[in-house]
Amino acid sequence: MTVTASTPVELVAGVYERLANRSATARARLGRPLTLTEKILANHLRDPETAETERAVSYTDFDPDRVAMQDATAQMALLQFMTAGLPQVAAPTTVHCDHLIQAKVGALADLEVAVDTNAEVFDFLASVSEKYGIGFWKPGSGIIHQVVLENYAFPGGMMIGTDSHTPNAGGLGMVAIGVGGADAVDVLVGQPFNVRYPKLIGVRLTGSLSGWSSPKDVILKVAEILTVKGGTGAIVEYFGPGADSISATGKATICNMGAEIGATCSVFPYDDNMRTYLRHTRREAIAAEADKVAADLRADDEVLADPSRFFDQVIEIDLDTLEPHINGPHSPDYARPVSEVGAVARREGWPTKISSSLIGSCTNSSYEDITRAASLARQASAHGLKAVTPLMVSPGSEQIRATIDRDGLLADLEAIGATVLANACGPCIGQWSRSDVADGEPNVIVNSFNRNFPKRNDGNAATLAFVTSPETVVALALAGTLEFNPITDSLTGADGEKFVLAPPVGEQLPERGFDPGVDTFVAPPQDGSGIKIVVSPTSDRLQLLTPFDAWDGKDFKDLPVLMKAQGKCTTDHISMAGPWLKYRGHLENISGNLFAGAINAYTGEAGLAKDPIDGETRTYPEIAKHMHEANVSWVAIGDENYGEGSSREHAAMEPRFRGCKVILVRSFARIHEANLKKQGVLPLTFADPATYDAIGEDDRINVLGLADLTPGEPVRCQIVRPDGSTKDFTALHAG
Repeated sequence: MTVTASTPVELVAGVYERLANRSATARARLGRPLTLTEKILANHLRDPETAETERAVSYTDFDPDRVAMQDATAQMALLQFMTAGLPQVAAPTTVHCDHLIQAKVGALADLEVAVDTNAEVFDFLASVSEKYGIGFWKPGSGIIHQVVLENYAFPGGMMIGTDSHTPNAGGLGMVAIGVGGADAVDVLVGQPFNVRYPKLIGVRLTGSLSGWSSPKDVILKVAEILTVKGGTGAIVEYFGPGADSISATGKATICNMGAEIGATCSVFPYDDNMRTYLRHTRREAIAAEADKVAADLRADDEVLADPSRFFDQVIEIDLDTLEPHINGPHSPDYARPVSEVGAVARREGWPTKISSSLIGSCTNSSYEDITRAASLARQASAHGLKAVTPLMVSPGSEQIRATIDRDGLLADLEAIGATVLANACGPCIGQWSRSDVADGEPNVIVNSFNRNFPKRNDGNAATLAFVTSPETVVALALAGTLEFNPITDSLTGADGEKFVLAPPVGEQLPERGFDPGVDTFVAPPQDGSGIKIVVSPTSDRLQLLTPFDAWDGKDFKDLPVLMKAQGKCTTDHISMAGPWLKYRGHLENISGNLFAGAINAYTGEAGLAKDPIDGETRTYPEIAKHMHEANVSWVAIGDENYGEGSSREHAAMEPRFRGCKVILVRSFARIHEANLKKQGVLPLTFADPATYDAIGEDDRINVLGLADLTPGEPVRCQIVRPDGSTKDFTALHAG
């Protein structure tokens, strides 16, 4: 099927045509009613009659409806696809240029610089897309997830995307899963997407949001309840009367940030708000098709009546009583009501003065988000106030930018001093050329993004980032301090009079419809076979891949410990973004950041360790390169939820490239564990978490019995002390 700027209704109709029968088959096999998640998964099983679907146990094959890739991860994914030698991709696929645009001056200037600086990469992605039948969204189109929501997502569908926030499409009732590039390549070549069948977490919402509370506060509360690993291996399904009261884009916000609890994805049932959104985004025909099968785009009635029988865990949230939240710093699950953050900051000794405020990102850049933020800006302007911090706005897409510009919302925000950035990820992913704060200088930023790990936004480990809703960001930007409670505290107008901000008011959708703005989509030609893909052997941005060496069939013995991470070790710690994004298509060059942010468990220092070869202190990237060049294989040790965060497979490819054989941890984040397997690094978890503490800096590791490695069976390992003595321990392999 030809790739176009939106999902063809014929594709959707084909998915819906089999939905009732597939759901009936699943009910018969399971002997019970189905959740919405189970219906969507059943409808996309490669073998619906015999596939095993035991939760948290079975590895199951699925056929997604489409694949989406952003420019930073698409490079490596497409370099891998090219090695398959196929003439075209086997599934509808799009590439979106959103990660390589750095925020510095403003939208137009930053976009021009990005197009010039990244010309080689953008040209590569455009030509590969032309050759292999992939739709291409040019720089300036917007953030991948907003563009997918506006054009490709549909209720009851299933997609995978090479970005961890792909679940954003769950706002339109789609099972949308973030994956590494190798998983995407499986689908591109016609193979199934294989994943462990998920557990199911149900979130029942009652009441309705009002005043300062927003959809962002729902997921910030869920993050508090489940923590950053509580959703690992699970799909989160929202339901209840409160769910039906939230707009489609509000639902997308909640699903988007489900990545921060480790969830495989999140999903909402089809309702009037989804129908309305589809119609407003020129997809009336898809809404009509969804209406025909609406009963199977929601959980069965028996599930809604007694959810605890059908979900592995059920959470109840009353939207009537939900307070606006602000989460951080350093982790998206450190939650508290906005009313308490000032007192917490004082107690912890954090700065309370805010240095920068940012709204936008794939999580919060919808029309509704901007209208709520702009309503506060108009109040401030009426009192002669401007933001007392820098305020930056990242529109989610060209369609959003054009519409909020037409409707005067950008002007409202600019009137209080906001700078409008490009339609791109920008500071949310570290693409922020920041000069107002020195590296190492403690400071506070507030944003409407999704992640707030150290160094995440500006490369400064001393920046304390707090995540909240766009409207709360604007209120705090007007006050300039974390000690301001927008619900109760007053601001002082230019005339010296005090006033309290009225609660934000928003519009779910533009009354005059969306303005699509500049057309930035490039459809592939019918025949791309004549297009030549050229990668210069001297390029420092792109590098053709050669296969890794096959396993020699032997046990891993005498592996030195290159890195033992203390505490949180995210994909940002393993393979930083920011300035390193430019090397995402060059495996050797990007390996120059391997473990650069990891905290050494033996010293407490970031990025420095003792080289196992000669005992010298070097950076982790230098040690990895030294061991690679010396042909010394090695092991890395991690703590809980190792590899949380991004879907970037570079965090798995770099260790493999540098000679890593095994990663041993207390627990893994789902996507990273899958990426390690795909790249041929053995991921193992300690059977006894205390074993982590027993491994010394000069110890070595043996992993034995690999010829008989079996999913779910224990793996025999040994710690080899410097004196030659050994300590046996057991590790687990998920398969």
